[in-house]
Amino acid sequence: MTPLLVCGAALAAVLAAALVSLSGSEQYLIYGLPDPGVLTRYGLTAVRVLTEVGAVVCVGSLLFAAFLVPPQPSGRLSPDGYAAIRSAGWAALVWCLGSALSVVFTAADTAGAPVTEVLKPAELLKLIGAVEQCKAWVITTIITLLVLIACRLVLSWGWTATTFFLALFGLVPVAVTGHSSSGGSHDMATNSLLFHLLAAALWVGGLIALLAHGRRRGPHLALATTRFSRLALACWLVMAVSGVINALVRLPLRDLFATTYGLLVVAKIVLLGLLGVIGFLQRQRSVREVVAKGTGRALLKLAGVEVLIMFVTIGVAAALSRTPPPTDAYFTPSPVEQLIGYDLNGPPTVLRMLFDWRFDLLFGTVSIALAVAYLLGVRRLRARGDAWPVGRTISWVCGCLMILLATSSGLGRYSPAMFSAHMGSHMMLSMLAPVLLVLGGPVTLALRALPAAGKQDPPGPREWLLAFVQSPVARVLTNPFVALALFVGSFYGLYFSGLFDSALNYHWAHLAMNAHFILVGYVFYWPVIGIDPAPKRLPPLGRLGLLFASMPFHAFFGIILMSMQTVIGDNFYRSLALPWVTDQLADQRLGGGIAWAAGEIPLLVVVVALLVQWSRSDERDARRADRRADADGDADLVAYNAMLGKLAERGPKK
Repeated sequence: MTPLLVCGAALAAVLAAALVSLSGSEQYLIYGLPDPGVLTRYGLTAVRVLTEVGAVVCVGSLLFAAFLVPPQPSGRLSPDGYAAIRSAGWAALVWCLGSALSVVFTAADTAGAPVTEVLKPAELLKLIGAVEQCKAWVITTIITLLVLIACRLVLSWGWTATTFFLALFGLVPVAVTGHSSSGGSHDMATNSLLFHLLAAALWVGGLIALLAHGRRRGPHLALATTRFSRLALACWLVMAVSGVINALVRLPLRDLFATTYGLLVVAKIVLLGLLGVIGFLQRQRSVREVVAKGTGRALLKLAGVEVLIMFVTIGVAAALSRTPPPTDAYFTPSPVEQLIGYDLNGPPTVLRMLFDWRFDLLFGTVSIALAVAYLLGVRRLRARGDAWPVGRTISWVCGCLMILLATSSGLGRYSPAMFSAHMGSHMMLSMLAPVLLVLGGPVTLALRALPAAGKQDPPGPREWLLAFVQSPVARVLTNPFVALALFVGSFYGLYFSGLFDSALNYHWAHLAMNAHFILVGYVFYWPVIGIDPAPKRLPPLGRLGLLFASMPFHAFFGIILMSMQTVIGDNFYRSLALPWVTDQLADQRLGGGIAWAAGEIPLLVVVVALLVQWSRSDERDARRADRRADADGDADLVAYNAMLGKLAERGPKK
């Protein structure tokens, strides 16, 4: 397997360097930078290919160890899982070294200087502080170092899964700070690139890990192949759609066949289509052979060809990242479009808030996918004759709708540009959507809809979900004090520490804030009104106490915003120069009023839900007692009466 990886990586690096040479020094002329020289120009390309290969192999090997082959009954990794995580460790080492080298080469490339001139610590630190891409590579280096250490230490399934998600997160910093994160429509470009890179890493890396497992003739090959086949199809669809969106954002159709950038896009599309055809043949022939016969000769042959084509695709993608788009795609955007990714059509009227949509590719897609997955689970239950409360379904769908409205409607469109709109979106994401989501009971639905693995069968999605609910992470997050601190502290820590001022300039920070609002709200309301099983259930009075403990902090937060004399994020909002926002302090006070008032509706919903749950809990206890009495002839009452009779007999005689 190692020779295949080395040859593939070398082929990708040579191909990328050759393709980059087609554009020569064009990109430096466009950005007005001097040519840094051959070593920097081609060295950065080779290092980028090396880093991407290490990243996909690391992610794929961790995916294989955590989810494609089962662990031992004790929870320890199986020998094949351990072999995969050792491979992930070596790949993490390559990824870490490549990321560290990328810091230096990116600094030299941005400065337009030979790489040897930026090796001085003072000069390098100066460039790292000034270039966002260098900062991203530093963060990636730290993350991959943690992954490398974890791969050398972990032996249990739980920590392997945790390391896998950490490795996935290691792909994010560079993706959100590249060329896609600047200029017009950078919100669409960044979101589509995130989908594209994550899907590519899972697909390419997972196939390499599966191929290595087949060559080792390891057990559970049919299980691993079946699981990966389903994942590969989803990844291919995500890559195809996100790749088209990303290309359309940065490339006019008329330049598709007339520019080097356009031809590279065409080449990548052709390679992706070819990989789709090979994947179809894999599912039609190889996967069936593995499942039926338990042998994987056809799988190994076709997968080897597929891996080589994937490496060619990596080379084309690396060259594409180093090739400037057509110059006419670099029109001069307005200040508003430059900062938030798109223009606003006027002041935020009611009609614009309702109908002036800009679909959020990340949260909009996630909200729709969550609603569809939930409805499919309900459909499965009803198909086998099981009931599911309609109210839970309505609650979950409405919660998903709240996320969609908060991020993709006119409110979501204006939220990056106006503090009041941002606060409205914040309240919907942290106060209203989580309440509706937890009342939907998604974990309970999944545990009932997903098939359970037998005692001797490998664990599947249902067991993975149950393991997370019972994990130390879930126990810590659902601790009342931790949940309250996260929920309340995020309001004060974000807006009054200067963190919000810094985050306003970056699209990735807006994504992180929205994700934080949803997750923290869900973690808080889960132990309060959640239907799903939790590591530790609070009594009804404890739930009510936790809810009322948060109310003063929330109300005080809104009052502080309304009474402040300084503007939060003043420099950013002034740089937008929106003609309909002439008083930033008044807009901030409006946002404070929204924050103060927005807690009333969720509070009412939560209190009603608590009272209903309390009443139903008493009814269930009464019915349970009645059934027990019917079954044992009311033995408890008979014993109680007998006790009273004995006490009466022992009483004083007159």
